[in-house]
Amino acid sequence: MIVDIVTLFPEMFDGPLDESIVKRARQQGLVDIRLHDLREWTRDKHRKADDEMFGGGAGLVMKAEPLFHCHDELVARARAHSPQASKPLVVLTSPQGAKLEQAQARRMAAEVEHLIVVCGHYKGVDERFIDACVDRELSIGDYVLSGGELPAMVLVDALVRLLPGALGNAESADTDSLEDGLLEAPVYTRPAEFRGMAVPEVLLSGHHARIEAWRAAQRLERTRRKRPDLLEMKSRNEG
Repeated sequence: MIVDIVTLFPEMFDGPLDESIVKRARQQGLVDIRLHDLREWTRDKHRKADDEMFGGGAGLVMKAEPLFHCHDELVARARAHSPQASKPLVVLTSPQGAKLEQAQARRMAAEVEHLIVVCGHYKGVDERFIDACVDRELSIGDYVLSGGELPAMVLVDALVRLLPGALGNAESADTDSLEDGLLEAPVYTRPAEFRGMAVPEVLLSGHHARIEAWRAAQRLERTRRKRPDLLEMKSRNEG
């Protein structure tokens, strides 16, 4: 997977994309992440990438010109490198976007070969860029951050860990919370007893059928207790 990240603050990505699973995936050649400073596509001496809103109002807007110039160049580079490949998927991180969910992350990880992530900022981006270039707006929750850089990091991490070979044990991702609409069962490790608290006996029994039955029951109970909305959604989808 190729991921182009367009941002006004590329330094924010130093660290999060160079640690843990994402770092290993980059080293293994599973993902090629490229950072682009949007100001490189400005055409004025001040490298201005934002301006005031037409019609008045508080807040600045990311300008259309550098966004279009950047988009066109990145798409042209992609076509020159792989003429037969499909156009990169362009995603804008925005609180107005659809909420990123695990099922969507899994589909994107399986289907998208080249992703361009544009980090929204300020009051937003010029609507003409959204209309002409953006394929999908994505949000990580119903709240507003100071910019789209953190959501971009979340999106990249969610996708990269699902790429074949990214995890030491691929089955780990298959049993994560939310994979099938339920939360994961409680997990424990050594020691078997700590400060008077013991690991459930069934997990020490070695009886795999009993363990799986216990985990299935715990997943339902935990989801019912912590995220009843997930059960309601699962019921609607299955109905």
